[in-house]
Amino acid sequence: MNTDKKDYDAVVVGSGPNGLAAAILLQQQGLQVLLVEGKSTIGGGLRSAELTLPGFKHDICSAIHPLAAGSPFFAKLPLHQHGLEYIAPEVDAAHPFDDGTAAVLKRSVDETASLLGADADTYRKLIGPVVKNWPGMAADILGPLHIPSKPFAMAHFGLSALQPATMLAKRFKTVQAKGLFAGMAAHSIQPLSNLATSAIGMVLLANGHIGGWVIPKGGSQSIANALASYFTSLGGKIEVNTYITSLAQLPSARAVFFDVTPKQLLQIAGHKFSSIYKWQLERYRYGDGVFKVDWALDGPVPFTAEECRKAGTVHIGGTLEEIEISEKASAAGIHCEKPYVLLAQQSMYDATRAPEGKHTVWAYCHVPNGSTRDMTEIIENQIERFAPGFKDRILAKHTLNTAQMQEHNPNYIGGDINGGIIDIGQLYTRPALRWSPYKTSAKGMYICSSSTPPGGGVHGMCGYNAAKRALKNIFNIKLAKL
Repeated sequence: MNTDKKDYDAVVVGSGPNGLAAAILLQQQGLQVLLVEGKSTIGGGLRSAELTLPGFKHDICSAIHPLAAGSPFFAKLPLHQHGLEYIAPEVDAAHPFDDGTAAVLKRSVDETASLLGADADTYRKLIGPVVKNWPGMAADILGPLHIPSKPFAMAHFGLSALQPATMLAKRFKTVQAKGLFAGMAAHSIQPLSNLATSAIGMVLLANGHIGGWVIPKGGSQSIANALASYFTSLGGKIEVNTYITSLAQLPSARAVFFDVTPKQLLQIAGHKFSSIYKWQLERYRYGDGVFKVDWALDGPVPFTAEECRKAGTVHIGGTLEEIEISEKASAAGIHCEKPYVLLAQQSMYDATRAPEGKHTVWAYCHVPNGSTRDMTEIIENQIERFAPGFKDRILAKHTLNTAQMQEHNPNYIGGDINGGIIDIGQLYTRPALRWSPYKTSAKGMYICSSSTPPGGGVHGMCGYNAAKRALKNIFNIKLAKL
C-alpha cells in the first residue's frame, strides 16, 4: 500500500448503508472506488430473505426506516431511479395499552398531538420545533461534535435531548403520552434513566412527521440494491465474497474506509495504529444485544386496538414504568419476563412480502450482550397480551439469538445492532476521543461504521461524514454542508 501508483483512489470495506454512503460520496467526486463485501450479498443490516416459508420475505435486521427517509445525504440521491420505492403506512407507529387503547404517531404533528388529550400542547412544543428546524440541523444532529450551522435551534433541541427519557417524560401527564415517548426512547437500547436517551425519542418522533416511518417495497434489501446500483452507475466497483481479516488482502489505495466496529478494525489494522489509539479502541463499549423472531402468519396480527392494526410499527411494552424496568434489566444482565418488544408488520402495506391473504411479522426484544437464551415464548406472550389469538395464526417462525445475529453480521458484536452503546460517554467520542472520530491514527485509514457519530440507524451519515473528512484531508476536496 506504499507504492506511488495506487490500484484505487479509495477502498471501502463493508457494504452496509454507511459503507455504501462513503463509497457513493467518493465516487461522486470522480475518484476510483472499490467496495469490498465479505458476504455473498451486499447490504449489511439491509438484507431480506425467505426465512420461514417459500413466498414469505423477511427483513433480517433493519425493517422500518424513519432515518433513511430523513437522511440529508440519502435525500439527495436519485434512488427512486434505481428501483427504490418507499411505502408510507397509515399509522407510522402505535403503542398499545392493556385497556385496549393505543397512542399513535401520525404524519401530522397536530393530529398526533390532538390524540394525546391533555398532553397535546406539550407534544406540540416538544416536537414541533424539531420538525420545523430539521432541514437546517439534520446534518448537525447526524454528525460529529462541531459548531452547528443553526446554533440556537441546536441549543433548543439539546436542552431537552440531553435529558434522560425518564426525566423528560415527566412533562407529560397522561399514561398514553408517557408510554409513546418511552417506546421511542427505548430504541437507544439502554436504561431510560441515562443521559441523552431523550434524543433518539425526539428524533424518531420528529421524523415520523417529516419523511415518515417508511417501508421499502420488496424488503430492506431494496435500499441496499438501489444504493449499489447508483454507485456502480457512477463507475464504482463492488467485490463480494471477500472477507477482510488483513490489510494484505486489499489492493493499494490512497484511502481505506472500514465499515466495521473497533473489534474488527483492531484485528485488521491494529498493528498500524498508535498505542494511544489502540488503547482507546480496546476500551470501546458494546451495548445490549437483541433476540429476533420472524413469523409467517395466516392472517394479520389481531391487535385489540384498531390503531395497531393500521400501524407499520408497534411498540409493545405497556407503560413508561414497564419499559423502564425492561431496559434497566437488560443492561444489568437480566432477562425480563415482560420485555419491550419492537414489532413491524410490513406485509400490511407491502403485498410483495407474503402470499395473498398471508402476512409476515418481524420483532425483537433487548437482551444482555451475548445472551443465548431463547426469548421466543416470552416475546409471543407480550404480543398475545395486546393481540389475543396471535399465536393461533402462526404458520412458521425463525429466530436469531445474539450469537446468530453476530454470525449474520460481524458488526453486531454480542448482538449489539447499534455498533456500540450510544450513551453520553460514546455519543460523540465513538469510537475514540479525537478531533475527527472518523480518522484513525494511521494516515489514509478511516472508520465509517455505526461505531462513529451519529451511531446506529439506516441513514448513511457515518459513511458520509467519514468520506467528507477524507476528501478534505487526502484528496484536497472540500464539500459544502448538506
